[in-house]
Amino acid sequence: MDHTSLKDLIEFMAKSLVDHPEEVEVNEVVGEQTTVVELRVSKEDLGKVIGKKGKTAHSMRTILNAASTKLNKRSVLEIVE
Repeated sequence: MDHTSLKDLIEFMAKSLVDHPEEVEVNEVVGEQTTVVELRVSKEDLGKVIGKKGKTAHSMRTILNAASTKLNKRSVLEIVE
């Protein structure tokens, strides 16, 4: 698993959750210590990726964290409106 696949991982999860997968956009901002993975979805799908009480977003962050740890990296998921 390389850096690109962290972005692909988030994209795959998001597209699996939403009604408008064609509007899913994932960008990576690579910093010195931390990589920020920005996720954008359509307005109607925002609730689907956040989930009730943020549970879905939390789960996505947990999976990203686990994958990042395996690569000895630090990544943060930001859901951008």
